[in-house]
Parts: sequence; C-alpha cells; structure tokens
Amino acid sequence: MTSDQPIQALGGLSAREFLRDYWQKKPLLVRQAFSGYASPLSPDELAGLSLEEDVESRIVLEHGTTSWELRRGPFDEQTYSTLPEQDWTLLVQAVDQWVPEVADLTRQFDFLPNWRIDDVMISYAAPGGGVGPHFDSYDVFLLQTQGRRRWRIGQMCATDTALLEHGDLKILADFQQTEEWVLEPGDMLYLPPRLAHFGTAVDECMTCSIGFRAPSAAEVLTHFTDFLAQFVSDEERYADPDLQPAEDPYQIQTDALDRLKALLAEHMGDERLLLTWFGQFMTEPRYPERIVGAELEADELAQAIDEGAVLVRHPSARMAWSEVDIGLLLFASGQSTLLPTHLKDLLKLICAAESLHAGNLAAWLKDPDAAELLHQLVKQGSLEFADE
Repeated sequence: MTSDQPIQALGGLSAREFLRDYWQKKPLLVRQAFSGYASPLSPDELAGLSLEEDVESRIVLEHGTTSWELRRGPFDEQTYSTLPEQDWTLLVQAVDQWVPEVADLTRQFDFLPNWRIDDVMISYAAPGGGVGPHFDSYDVFLLQTQGRRRWRIGQMCATDTALLEHGDLKILADFQQTEEWVLEPGDMLYLPPRLAHFGTAVDECMTCSIGFRAPSAAEVLTHFTDFLAQFVSDEERYADPDLQPAEDPYQIQTDALDRLKALLAEHMGDERLLLTWFGQFMTEPRYPERIVGAELEADELAQAIDEGAVLVRHPSARMAWSEVDIGLLLFASGQSTLLPTHLKDLLKLICAAESLHAGNLAAWLKDPDAAELLHQLVKQGSLEFADE
C-alpha cells in the first residue's frame, strides 16, 4: 500500500492526508471504519482476563464508595456479582498480549510506525458507564466493537489544566464540550493528544483503544542520560585549563557554562548512541518478565525449522530496525544488535512477517550471520515456536 492510497479505516483518506490534516491536530470520526468487525472477546471473557494475576485491570464506578471510585485488579467472581446494573466500567490493559486476534488488529494501523504502538486496551461498560471527562497525553484510536457509546469532545488541555481532587484518576474540573457523537459497532474515533473527551455507554458496550507510545521530555532526559553514563569514564570531568583570574571568587561566569555545555554536547550529540538508546527504549516490553528464551543450539533450531517448525514473535516482544553508518541495528525487546548490511531484508521479514518458517527462511539459514541472529532471538525469547 502506498501513502496515497485510500484506507477504509480512515474513511477513505490516504495515510498522507490523515497525517497532514488530523494526526496530533484534530479528531476524526470514521463511520464503519471496520464494517462487520466482531469483538474477539465477549464481556464474560474480558472479565475472565481480569481475574488473572498477570493481567492489568481496573474498574471505575461513578457512584462507588467515593465519586469515580477506582478499583484495581486482579478481581474475583464475587466482584462482579456485587456491581450495580449501571454506571461502571471495566478496563483491561494490553489485551493484545494475551489474545492473538486482538493483536492482529494493530496490523490495520501499518500506515503508522509500529514501534509507536503501545497496546490495545479493551473496556466493557454497563449502561451509563465511563471514566469521567479527561485527556490523554498520547494519540488513541477508539474502535467500537459492541453496543453504543456516546463520545463528547471538549477543549485542548495542558499540564496546568484544572483537575478534580482525586487520588487515582485525572478527571477534568471543567469540561467544555464542543462536539458529540454516538459510536456503533464498527465506528472509530481518532483523538489527538491533550484533547478532552468523555465517553459514556448508551447501553452495554465494548471499546478497543489502540494507544500510542509518547515518552515525555522528562522520561527522555532521565533515561537517555542514564544510558549515556554507561559510556562515560569517571575520569572525564569538568575542566577549565583556560581559567582566568577571578574578579569575584563567588560569581559563576558565563565561560563556566560554555565549558559545561561543551561537555554535555560532546556526548549528547552522538547520533548513533541516541538512536541505540531510542530503539532500545521504544521496544522495551510492557511485561518483560513474560519473555523467556528457549535453550537450544543453532543447529537444533535450523533442524527444527527444516522439519516444519514455525517461529512467531512473542506476544510481549517489540521489534524495530534502523540503518547506521557501520551497518544495521535490530532492536528487540529493549536490546540492540549491530548487524551487517546484507541482512536488511531479513530484518524486514523478522519485524513484519506473521510467521517465520522454512518457506521464507530457507535461504537465510544458509547464511551464518542470519542463522546466528535467528538463534539469538529465540534464545532471548523475542521469537518463539508457534506451538508454545
């Protein structure tokens, strides 16, 4: 697909038109973006996920023991037997990591960088249920999969926008509605960052939220400088061999700041280190403890593939790749590997293919560099055998 072809999920807009006119600018409502799409999960199955220890889930009750009460999972069956008939919402995070059919939904957004996708959250709401008027700091696509939900759109917000006093939820103190739509199954709403919105279930409904990663400036500075510190010797310090006699020994002169900026720029201006950090940071899995590699030798892997074994990406793994002046970088689950340039097509295959098997790997397995890369990804756990 080219960037100028119409995309059904965008209401016939091309990727270029959507990015130019809507992305991080204004909302887009698409009626029947996914016509006939059926939710891979029933409400009972979604509730079943919320009983699991490893699954991140929440329930928001508008009229609980407090206004907009937040409860955190895992829950038990008793939880659901005591909930009211209306005005509550169940939210289950990262369902794409547990249900392959939900993960498949992210492929419909290939017009955007895959490494920007965070997760697919699914919410179930009883009639009247919602989480209050709020804004997010990231882009999100809201796909209605069951029932109807009313979305009210408000003002653009900022970090200093007034919020209600609430220990858990960031609910707007003043929601200024500008538009309103009722979404039915198959309809989708795109919302840019910081746009106030308020969703309320008209009847029993389910919504898929495809959210995108957007690290804050504070995160970037903190994590990148921590990463850089690994490569800086303790002997490398602030120095002033050109120091002149001090007129006032207590004054910090501008030349001291110039030296300090030069010291920082020397390291923070290294584009290869920045790319390495960014690729590792953006592919860090949400649940790294789930990724466990297989202990096998390279020849055992090659034999298994030759005998029909199929490799797939681990549901929690994230991958991306890039080019640098000395080769290629593959980022897999928060780690990076420098590779020779002749493996570019293999990296594209590993990142994009639904499965890896003898049909698309046979030629690569004859290449020692390629065979070793596949071996390391299986040992790391980013790739696993399909039957696992």
